[in-house]
Amino acid sequence: MIKYICKKCNIPSESSKCPHCGERTELESSKIFWCSTCNVPVFEDICPVCGTKGKVIGTDIRPVFPEERLLMEILTAEPMQYAKSSVWYTSANSYIIDGTRIPFAKANYEGVDIDAIRSKLEQFRKENTYEVFNYYINKFITANRKRYDFLVSDATDYIREQAQSYSPTEMFVSFSGGKDSTVVSDLVMRALGTEKILHLYGDTTLEFPESHNYVERFKKEHKGTLLITAKNKDKDFYELCEKLGPPSRVMRWCCTIFKTGAIQRKITSLFKNNHKVLTFYGIRRNESTSRSKYEKESDSPKITKQRTVSPIIDWLDYDIWLYLLTSGTDFNNAYKLGYTRVGCWCCPNNSTWSGFLSSVYMPEQYEKFHLFLIDFAKKIGKPDPEVYVDSGSWKARQGGNGMEYAQTSVLAFEPCALQENTINFELQRPISDELYEMFKPFGFLNKDIGNERLGEVYVCDRNGKFLLKLQGKKGSTSLKVSILDKTAGGCNNIKSVEDKVKCQITKYQMCMGCLACESICKLSAISIVADHNGLVSYKVMDDRCARCGHCINHFDGGCYMRKVMCIKRG
Repeated sequence: MIKYICKKCNIPSESSKCPHCGERTELESSKIFWCSTCNVPVFEDICPVCGTKGKVIGTDIRPVFPEERLLMEILTAEPMQYAKSSVWYTSANSYIIDGTRIPFAKANYEGVDIDAIRSKLEQFRKENTYEVFNYYINKFITANRKRYDFLVSDATDYIREQAQSYSPTEMFVSFSGGKDSTVVSDLVMRALGTEKILHLYGDTTLEFPESHNYVERFKKEHKGTLLITAKNKDKDFYELCEKLGPPSRVMRWCCTIFKTGAIQRKITSLFKNNHKVLTFYGIRRNESTSRSKYEKESDSPKITKQRTVSPIIDWLDYDIWLYLLTSGTDFNNAYKLGYTRVGCWCCPNNSTWSGFLSSVYMPEQYEKFHLFLIDFAKKIGKPDPEVYVDSGSWKARQGGNGMEYAQTSVLAFEPCALQENTINFELQRPISDELYEMFKPFGFLNKDIGNERLGEVYVCDRNGKFLLKLQGKKGSTSLKVSILDKTAGGCNNIKSVEDKVKCQITKYQMCMGCLACESICKLSAISIVADHNGLVSYKVMDDRCARCGHCINHFDGGCYMRKVMCIKRG
């Protein structure tokens, strides 16, 4: 049972949209009940099958598949002890077994013999069938049919309403291989009556093996669905970890490099000639605090006229599993093992339980990453590297202290004593043509009127008015920048222009092809390419760039990597 309230009208609502004013409501409460007679969770306080009054069992709940149940039994009791029980998982680290809450904590699996665990899983694998699980799932489906019908009707009506002014070639499903995007995919094809809807799959190169297996099954099952993969083939995760350090909860550089950048590049390529694009997302508000602030529909900050809609934004985990199990939709088998999220397998946002599961089911990948983390901890001078890693402290690290690459975020400069509004920079990277690309967002380059011997290049506006003068020979590290007009870069004072110049020089020093700049340009005017040697080419296309300056200081200090690698200075 879910209750919403509109704070403006002060009235309750069944959905996140007020029926009176149409504005967004706030979640007041959610309750899942347990029917002791049917021995399954129900959405309403009175079981619609047997009439038993249910007891509140939690705010959300998910089924526990036999694979996870057996692992839990091995860790806490006797194998197959709950094989004939109705087993579920709710919040607060608890399993629900035949309606009784059974606490389950990190202590249950911390320090256990992984090889012995694998041995027992194999020993009982054939005995561990789905017979009882399917029996209770069928009861669950029957008892929650009303909720299922509401979810399907509400979501399909919404999808049809949002898609009515778009053709199938003007829309796509953002597909991750996770349960939420799987549900959205199925709902979209059901609502629109066709499977010929483009699916865009973001392969971060760090996907679970089961995710790849599921995507292959999906393609075979939906032969009429074009599934295109977006993947950054130019970067290697471990090479970047050596340079940047492992990603953390506050420094998830991996998302920008391996997910956002690659996906946005593919979207731009696929829909560059479209006047409008509709994207179906599987975002849900109850996944995290940050996602709780998302809107059900919004315009993309990246692509002009791209509309993003989230048909299941208010669904619980309970609803997701009710849909998948009732409809018989295939899904990622990683969930059967006990994973609750199936993004990148080594994501710093993953729980300790997820890490434990990886040590059991992905031993080679897990050991490789674990050894890297320990070596990293030693590299940055942690006194007890194994404790730093095993306690999860690496997930909370901030900044680039101890990393050589972080020094490129430091700018060396001083005001010129001889010329007004002029700054002398000592760069950490020799001057090349790449440097001048960084100044195109200020205006148009003019290399003809400057002193070639001194390496002078002027930056002008559309009318030929001088805005900046750059002076520095190619191959040297000394650069002089003179600010000739306070309006350069859309500014209204010299100090603001100085700050933007520093942003671009920081970008020049730090650029390693993360694709962040390319991703935030609405006009696709920035092209970033890395060759087989890892050398990065950063180009700003004159015919597309509007000189809006958005890319200059979109990120603090000009460069996304500066935000990631900020260091404490002396």
